[in-house]
Amino acid sequence: MARPVHDYARVDEYEPVSRRAETANPYPPVLIVITLVATLGIIRYAMFLLSPGNRGSLLPYLLVVVAELILIVHALLSGWTILTGTKGPRDFPYHEAKTGLFNRSLVKAAGLQDSPEQWPMSIDGREVSVDVFIPVYGEDVGVIRRTALAALAIRGRHRTFVLDDGRSDEVRAMAAEIGCGYIRRLSGGGAKAGNINHALSIVQSDYFCVFDADFVPRPEFLVETVPFFVDKTVAFVQTPQAYGNLHNLISRGAGYMQTVFYKFVQTGRNHFNAAFCVGTNVIYRRAAVDDVGGIYTDSKSEDVWTSLMLHERGWRTIYIPQTLAVGDAPETIEAYTKQQLRWATGGFEIMFTHNPLSPRHKLSMDQRLMYLVTATHYLTGLAPGLLLLVPPLEIYFDLRPVNLDISITTWVVYYAGFYLMQILLAFYTLGSFRWEVLMLAAVSFPIYLAALVNAFVGKEQKWHVTGGKGGRPESPFSFIIPQVCVFAFLALTSVVAVWRDVDNSQLTLATGWNVTNTAILGVFMLVALRESWRNRHPAADRAADPAPGWTVPQDTPLPVLPALPDGTTVPADSRDLLVGAGSTLSRKVDA
Repeated sequence: MARPVHDYARVDEYEPVSRRAETANPYPPVLIVITLVATLGIIRYAMFLLSPGNRGSLLPYLLVVVAELILIVHALLSGWTILTGTKGPRDFPYHEAKTGLFNRSLVKAAGLQDSPEQWPMSIDGREVSVDVFIPVYGEDVGVIRRTALAALAIRGRHRTFVLDDGRSDEVRAMAAEIGCGYIRRLSGGGAKAGNINHALSIVQSDYFCVFDADFVPRPEFLVETVPFFVDKTVAFVQTPQAYGNLHNLISRGAGYMQTVFYKFVQTGRNHFNAAFCVGTNVIYRRAAVDDVGGIYTDSKSEDVWTSLMLHERGWRTIYIPQTLAVGDAPETIEAYTKQQLRWATGGFEIMFTHNPLSPRHKLSMDQRLMYLVTATHYLTGLAPGLLLLVPPLEIYFDLRPVNLDISITTWVVYYAGFYLMQILLAFYTLGSFRWEVLMLAAVSFPIYLAALVNAFVGKEQKWHVTGGKGGRPESPFSFIIPQVCVFAFLALTSVVAVWRDVDNSQLTLATGWNVTNTAILGVFMLVALRESWRNRHPAADRAADPAPGWTVPQDTPLPVLPALPDGTTVPADSRDLLVGAGSTLSRKVDA
């Protein structure tokens, strides 16, 4: 029987769903219990795996031990980090600074009540200046416009600049049309980091925000982040990457893959003073960035490296798990592959060239451990590739990772204590089991192997953007040749294994394991086939559609135009001349 809908009057601005979200405990006791039980399961499985009496044939045993130890160590460190994050970073000075951020009397006297994006902000009684940077490099103009309009509408006086490394006249015209600052440089050195550093050489402000072209900020971004800078040791405040385009298998897998990290792990890293920047949805203290010589330019993972430099200089960083911008996850195999390759290469570069355990680097022991996790995190992506080899070794050569005296039931019980608890933790975090995450985690090992090799040999990575425009997209199979070869091998192995088991009238664990791996890779092959078909039959362009989660009002007022050091106002139709050295306007613009 359907539950009747009551007609009670609303008593406040909340509905039941929003009230539950507002009152929810971000670290409920159930989560802590699950994490503790999962940790015990990890330790129990490790003891079982390393027991000499359980060792089987050497080669498959070594493959399992290496792969599982990587996963075990990272799972333990992640559990430790999650459990330390129960205390949030918002303290009394933060709340006091937030209360005094806007002077209502001054706002009213200036007649700005209806223009919150022009309200002056103050910290410790001093008015502060903020610039918002949107670095772009070939993204669709509609995507850039959507983000720029939202940036202009952020509450609190600020200036917004599009930093155009794509040197697009169309983007310049769009910026002039909506009243947004525009900066274009004549060279492309340093990729995104170089683009931001070039803007910093032109404009001056106390703080600056960075939003990727596809991340649409919410109006309250500055209200929630600027008060943290009442602590003069805070270098930046980072907010999560949230996605509004989770409409296919790749985007859902790529988006949900990061949920535990942004919801709990980064929060826990606050306790270690090791929260790192993720390149977008962040606000920096200008003085801190100047202290380390600007945004780090010698890696395409400039965000993590800049964070590392700041921590070595003694700065504090803060992460808040509050969604203040919504963007786009990679939607194609090509975009996902390039994104993961860039991220993983940056992590491995730290491992090879800037070992956080080295005494030469001025980090606390807590920070050393956290950056060791960061540098080695993508080794966990190689583990599935090693484990894929174990069933074929048993099927073709009768080599088993565990002692034949150990029953399948015993193996599964210990294995379940490790993996099922990890799945339960992810289920509790996400609210459901996301098999798309399992699929991508299982098939991404060639990406991380390529990243490991790139970092080891020092191969330069090209810069790629999510959602960049261009000609006809490449076939997804151009980026997954190793996965195709592995799928063909596993499919053949499954046929052999089933034939053998039918002949022996006994189903083996190796056969079930191999068939499962084949099915996962097979689903990925179907995703690639579907994507290839869509590439050959493109749908209408949706790039200019508003991002789910936040849209900009059509009547958003344009910001107050900035003034040059001599007091000259830059006309709205000429702000696109702010293009740096070699342009018609190259002097600094002061806040």
